Amino acid sequence: MANERLRGAIVERGLTFEECAERLGVAAKTVERWVTNPDRKPYRRFQYAMASLLRYEVSYLWPDERTMAEVTAAGNAELVRLYPHRSAVPQSLWPQLYAKAQSHFDVLVYSGFWLTEDPAFLRLVKEKSAAGVPVRFMLGDPESAEVAARGADEGIGNAMAGKIRNALQNYSSLFGLPGVEFRLHSTTLYNSIYRTDDELLTNGHVYGVGAYLAPVLHLQRVPGGELFDTYTESVERVWQSARPISSPRECTEVRV
Repeated sequence: MANERLRGAIVERGLTFEECAERLGVAAKTVERWVTNPDRKPYRRFQYAMASLLRYEVSYLWPDERTMAEVTAAGNAELVRLYPHRSAVPQSLWPQLYAKAQSHFDVLVYSGFWLTEDPAFLRLVKEKSAAGVPVRFMLGDPESAEVAARGADEGIGNAMAGKIRNALQNYSSLFGLPGVEFRLHSTTLYNSIYRTDDELLTNGHVYGVGAYLAPVLHLQRVPGGELFDTYTESVERVWQSARPISSPRECTEVRV
C-alpha cells in the first residue's frame, strides 16, 4: 500500500517528485519509491528534511515514527553535562569514564596530546588491554591537508603535525599490546570524540581557538535518543577510512 499521506502532502504543497528530490539532494525515483513502496522509508535525516519541506510532523508522514518532541525529549536525557570548554572538565573524569569500558574504548582526535601525558590514562589502557577490551586510537595524519588546515585554523601552523608525532611517541609503550590499535585519519574533524561503551565526551572544534577552549558534551546512550549514536556512527566512519600503523615511525614513512 502506497504512502498516501506523503503523496497528499506533496500535492498539497504544489510540488512534484522532481522538485522534492532537488530540494533534498536525492534522485526523483527515490522520492517516488518513498511514496509507492512503504517498505522503502528514507533515512532519518531525509525524513526530517521532507517533513520540514512539507511542513508536517515526521510521525504524520510515517505513522510508525516518533514525533520531533519525543526525539528532542530523548536527546535532552542523553546530555549528562555541558562544559563550557575542555579545561573545565575535571581531569579525573577521563580515566573514570574509560575505566568503565567493557566493549568500546575509542579515542578520535587530531593529536589529543594532553591525554598522552596523563600517567593514569596510559596505565588504564594497559589494564584494559590485559582485560581483553578492544582499544582504538584514531589520530590525524600529520602529512594530511586536513591537519595542516586545522593547524592554520588554531593559529599554530605546523605545530599541529608536530603535536601528533609527539603524541604517537608518547604512546610508544602501547603499540603492540593485545587489542590496542592505532590508525591515522585524514578527515575534517569537527569534534574530538572520547567514547567508552554507552558514554562519551565530545569536544567541539571552533575556528580560531584551540580545542581546550571549545565546549565539551558528556553524553550517555538513552533508549530512543539519537545524539549518542550520531557521534558513534561518525567514529565508525573515520575508523573504516583511516590507515593502520604499527609503530610511531610509520606516521612519517613515505606511502606508495
